[in-house]
Amino acid sequence: MRTNFRLLQVILISLSVVACSKGGGSGTTPPSLPSASISSVSGDRNPAGSVFSFTVSLSSAATSDVTIHYTTVAGTALETKDYAAAAGTVSIATGKTSANIDVQVTGDSLRKPNQSFYVQLDAPQNCTLKTSKGFGTIINENGLYFPVDNAGYSTPANYPGYTLAWADEFNSKTIDDNSWTFESGNNNGWGNGELENYTGRSQNAFASNGNLIIEARHEDFGGSQYTSARMITKNKKIFKYGRIDIRAKLPSTKGIWPALWLLGNNIDAVSWPACGEIDMMELLGQEPNKVYNTLHWGATFQLHDSKGTNYVLPTGSFDQQFHVYSMEWQENSVKIFIDDQQTYSLTSNEVAGNPYPFNNDFFFIFNIAVGGNWPGAPDANTIFPQRMAVDYIRVFQK
Repeated sequence: MRTNFRLLQVILISLSVVACSKGGGSGTTPPSLPSASISSVSGDRNPAGSVFSFTVSLSSAATSDVTIHYTTVAGTALETKDYAAAAGTVSIATGKTSANIDVQVTGDSLRKPNQSFYVQLDAPQNCTLKTSKGFGTIINENGLYFPVDNAGYSTPANYPGYTLAWADEFNSKTIDDNSWTFESGNNNGWGNGELENYTGRSQNAFASNGNLIIEARHEDFGGSQYTSARMITKNKKIFKYGRIDIRAKLPSTKGIWPALWLLGNNIDAVSWPACGEIDMMELLGQEPNKVYNTLHWGATFQLHDSKGTNYVLPTGSFDQQFHVYSMEWQENSVKIFIDDQQTYSLTSNEVAGNPYPFNNDFFFIFNIAVGGNWPGAPDANTIFPQRMAVDYIRVFQK
């Protein structure tokens, strides 16, 4: 036992001498290795394609040449289809602190959910890895191409006894600013307790493949949690009487409120409801098979009056196909139709005790509201984005 104890003492003393010679006393401490990190990259996709440049950075300048192996890894973005697969070695020369890894992103303009992939680092030489994954986010949600199934009801391009006074078929690549103006902001809920911030951005309204697309999003913007678009023809395209056809495909989800409607062009002079309001179509997203037709009038807000009705599709819902919302508008008479079936009528004789405003000039409004006193707010089951597609608006007059 004494011999073994003496041997253990000798071993411990020897280890102590070795440790001192490496790390203490007159020994030299080896320099610590720099740590490497890779950045994440995001960018809008564009039709011509683009390059995502991932930066590999060192925590301090390299004292020896650094090499790190890398490879791209698919996520919701797929190799070849969405980006060009890449693999190799990135080098950072002595005295330098960074280098780049370039990945080619393929071109596309389709509006769809964003996609991601990542660049994986491994096998570092003369450095350690602090961040080994750099994520690439391809932003597709702002693309300006959004095809819509054209199935559904349609109406003729002309009628006997009428001439086409104005139409927008939305066949150009941009929205016609000679016809349309975008309203903006929340405007204290637009009198309805609405939650969205209206914008004129292409994120919320754009022309694609022969349709106007209005899109409501769940995003922070201008103090609101939602964005959408509200387009008007005020002082640009105003009309009195005629046959009006609007072909549209509607959104559907809790808290969404699309509308195709008109206001009297004299609203600035006489205010609402004296100017009159014609709701050719309103829909509550939680009732996707039902639309509402309503007219509003009254000398003052306190004397506001209205008459409305609703129409329920026999089968299906208004988000599944296009339908045509029409109005036959004559002196002292308004009739509204859905797919050429009359659903509503009002005559001046029914507006007792208030001026009848529907013999004046009116302008059009297309919008999707989010929330509001009538539909209520979106909830956890509400799906975003929501879109309304308008194929055409046509105004025929005698």
